Amino acid sequence: MSALAIRRRPLPITRRLLRDGARGLIGWGLGLTAVALLYLPLFPSMQTPELQGLLDSLPPELIRTLGYENITSGSGYTQSTFFGLMGFVLLTIAGVAWAGDVTGGAEESGRLELTLAHGVGRTQYAMEAALAVLCKLCLLGALAWAVVWAIDSPAQLELDPGNLLAVVVSWVGLGLFSATAGFAGGALSGRRIVAVGAGAGVAVAGYALQAVANNSESLDGLRAFSPYAWAFGRAPLAQGWDLPGVAALWLGSAALVALGTVALARRDVLG
Repeated sequence: MSALAIRRRPLPITRRLLRDGARGLIGWGLGLTAVALLYLPLFPSMQTPELQGLLDSLPPELIRTLGYENITSGSGYTQSTFFGLMGFVLLTIAGVAWAGDVTGGAEESGRLELTLAHGVGRTQYAMEAALAVLCKLCLLGALAWAVVWAIDSPAQLELDPGNLLAVVVSWVGLGLFSATAGFAGGALSGRRIVAVGAGAGVAVAGYALQAVANNSESLDGLRAFSPYAWAFGRAPLAQGWDLPGVAALWLGSAALVALGTVALARRDVLG
């Protein structure tokens, strides 16, 4: 790509990353769809006394850790099986992998140095790369909303479309927070493994803090430090928008992007 072409075309880095990552995006979309189709249609068949008996027989600590307190309701079941568990895992893996690839991965492979040699500034690259990751996560969020809403009636989930949008925004924000932590880690270090470790570490720590807080009243204050609690602590799928939690996730992600952008702009890129 020539320097002249880069100057003429809007968002060249974002466009290229989206184009080159289209197959991967489709694959992650199919994976999320498969998970939704696997779990959510089972809800009607699970509304039995046997299920309640099984839940009653499990340790309360395990129930709280897994978020199964309201699993007998449509919103609780969808939250605990899709958004709070498998969907959370898949979205986090996808976002962290993408973020690690555009920072540490690009630097280690030499792609970043080649891109910068074609008239792209470091700040421009960082901002457009982060925008590409954001676009991919938002596309997965839109897909998740459409798939879950399509399943809602056949699966008798009785979800509210507005609350479904609220939980999707929180869910995407949660994935984005881990991804931008990886973005910052990769930009600071120039290493993909650091990027992936930072993003995965934030995700695991957030889930663990929420689980500990669920099982100890004295440690309930740990929720304030858990991105997972920011996203799902007030049950947006059942209760609606949690604006403080959404703000914490999205503004925190913006701050991590800013940190990564400044880091990349100020240090030498590995050759």
